[in-house]
Amino acid sequence: MQSRNLIQLIVLFVTMILIGVTVYRWIQFDRIDGGSIFFSFLALSYFFNTLTWGNPEGNEAKDEREEHITLKSAKVSYFVLMIGSGLILFISEGVGNLNDIENFPLLLVVCLTFVTLPITEFLYAKKYR
Repeated sequence: MQSRNLIQLIVLFVTMILIGVTVYRWIQFDRIDGGSIFFSFLALSYFFNTLTWGNPEGNEAKDEREEHITLKSAKVSYFVLMIGSGLILFISEGVGNLNDIENFPLLLVVCLTFVTLPITEFLYAKKYR
């Protein structure tokens, strides 16, 4: 238990440093690095894995309750990501008409969010038939 708390503190410390450096660069130099944002979010995911499972890389041995938590949270997070990416697309483009969108890579990511779950479910259903 003590080592778990130590790991949580270390991961929290690293996460706060990365977020702090990102915010500092943004305020001081009016510049945001893609790498800083990426690694800040990666550290944040490790932090939440540590809080939830006691392990920065997630749960390894799962019982039925933990499997249920993982399954439900995966499906909810999929829909949250779908809605979030759509909002980011329309807010960043500042348009409401799909024909006026110029950021095609982001549009493709949003479109992929619509087909990822159905394709994955199809493949898994085919595997178990």
